[in-house]
Amino acid sequence: MSTSTKNKAFDLFKEKNSFYNDDHEMFRTSIQKFLEKEAAPYFEQWEEEGATPRDFYRKLGDQGFLCPQVDPSYGGLGLDFGFNLVLAEELGRIGGGVGGASLHSSIVVPYLETYGSEELKKKYLPKCVSGEILTCVAMTEPGVGSDLASLSTTAVKDGDHYVINGAKTFITNGFNAELIFLAVKTDPKAIPAHKGISIILVDTDTSGFSRGRRLKKMGGHSQDTAELVFEDVRVPTSNLLGEEGKGFYYLMGKLQQERLMCSCGAITVAEEMLKSTIDYVKERKAFGQPISSFQNTQFEIAEMATEISLARTFLQDLATRHMNKEDVVTQVSMAKWWITDMARRMSSRCLQLHGGYGYMEEYNIARRYRDVAVMPIYAGSNEIMKNIIAKNMGL
Repeated sequence: MSTSTKNKAFDLFKEKNSFYNDDHEMFRTSIQKFLEKEAAPYFEQWEEEGATPRDFYRKLGDQGFLCPQVDPSYGGLGLDFGFNLVLAEELGRIGGGVGGASLHSSIVVPYLETYGSEELKKKYLPKCVSGEILTCVAMTEPGVGSDLASLSTTAVKDGDHYVINGAKTFITNGFNAELIFLAVKTDPKAIPAHKGISIILVDTDTSGFSRGRRLKKMGGHSQDTAELVFEDVRVPTSNLLGEEGKGFYYLMGKLQQERLMCSCGAITVAEEMLKSTIDYVKERKAFGQPISSFQNTQFEIAEMATEISLARTFLQDLATRHMNKEDVVTQVSMAKWWITDMARRMSSRCLQLHGGYGYMEEYNIARRYRDVAVMPIYAGSNEIMKNIIAKNMGL
């Protein structure tokens, strides 16, 4: 096969989103060079150790890669959402385990930017940009997943403090974070229940806070996921994010961007799986010929490439509309469930094309197969996405 013919197999993945310009691509090149030096050589070790070193995030901050959207008055670069997508894509090409940087930059910190007081912004945002502070958002509780209104962690006012009691689980960045965006009940008697939810910022060096188990997961081994415990944790009332009782609305308001990021991550993983599979089927021979010459292989590859192209086009449109501040919650819900489901299906198809070698840890498809399994679950399960779509259609 000639070089020109071989390269055509990857043309699909070189398409640019319409909103990406030269500045985005320069940012991408810088991140790629950084990750080639600071992440790629160590990633398998981090997977085996079950954690990404905290210092990795500080290095990202030192290079100006964290929270690119933050206003320059708080130490950021004031860049558009496209730069957040570039960050997510390039981290995803290394592996899901380093995705905590994208969660911090594009999902958690925007809560502070939008709803935080000037005092909280000045206190925390510069350190979030520099990597001195890593954040997490703590919603999920033992026994409470998608039904956020039923959370039981409480924050009771005592003078100029809140006293917090409760526990959270499945918290990404839970071990590395210095600042927790904690969903609590400030009014357990509120009707409806979601009107009693608030968000309070908790420094992890606060007395009464502790981390439980470092959770062992099926995939994402190098991404720290923890249980968090709060026992009479006293936090100043000034650490309230926005207004009491508005936490549920704040969380819902930012889910459009979170689910866009999740969709972006799923496409990136799908692309990486297909790239490695194309390489494999061209090199692997059976019955005296490359398995890429078999019609079944060609059909499988053609179908998966088409699905990725459709997903990219859909996400490109939604990201553009999101950047234009349009309400695309219904369409984002469609993207989140369909694209993550597509990536999960693709992991099985790519594994099958690798045959027995795909089951071996030395091939990346084995790790990708494990990592992608959670995507239809987090950021709102795909069943919840379908509920949202149906509700917004008036059903």
